[in-house]
Amino acid sequence: MTAHRPATRQEQPVATRPGTDLAVRVRGLRKSYGAATVLDGVDLDIRRGEFFVLLGPSGTGKTTLLRTLAGLEAPDGGEVLVPARRTTVYQEPRLVQARRVLSNVTIGQPRGAATRAAGARALAEVGLADKVRAWPATLSGGEAQRAALARALVRDPELLLLDEPFAALDALTRLHMQDLVADLCARHRPAVLLVTHDVDEAVRLADRVAVLRRGRFSVDRRIVLDHPRDRNNPAVLDYRRDFLGELGVSSTR
Repeated sequence: MTAHRPATRQEQPVATRPGTDLAVRVRGLRKSYGAATVLDGVDLDIRRGEFFVLLGPSGTGKTTLLRTLAGLEAPDGGEVLVPARRTTVYQEPRLVQARRVLSNVTIGQPRGAATRAAGARALAEVGLADKVRAWPATLSGGEAQRAALARALVRDPELLLLDEPFAALDALTRLHMQDLVADLCARHRPAVLLVTHDVDEAVRLADRVAVLRRGRFSVDRRIVLDHPRDRNNPAVLDYRRDFLGELGVSSTR
């Protein structure tokens, strides 16, 4: 099954299946826009079931890296190996307003009862079992984003790419969505790459956190803490302080 992507985008050729238990293998990835180099020899491995979070100031190439893994950007150099089954959830749900919720979830999939049943199961997993026949305009922001997540899950991705999917949500809904994504990823075990500006979100969810600066990772660090994580845990606060410091932000908490 293939991931849903905007019809106006031409997917770029990238090699698939890096082998062993790796879902992503990147070596020497380079990408420039004119005179500006945004990715300068990036190396990255992400294993199946691993939740990898990417931090960095705006304009440092986080989304460019994600889009390259999605096949929406062609690298200027280097090697990019990714699974064939990969899909992306964006900050905006990108639901088609003229289609009901179930139709949005199964868009681009083969028609038939099996696909409809898979879509209904995905909606049930994200807590929207009663919204199968609803129109997107009737959903709250959090419900719309859950529908977008169901659309990703129904494709059974080996690589799930999350491009600031919680940024437009209110604080409480954002926490609920973080918990939902963590639970679903633990259950389905895709490799996950989450791009975010939120250090607290990174420490709450990640197995590994990397900071992208000047086209390369300045930090790539494993979070050695069990889930769920208490934001007041001294170890959590230490990770938070260290990542904020790497981003040039001082923190006393």
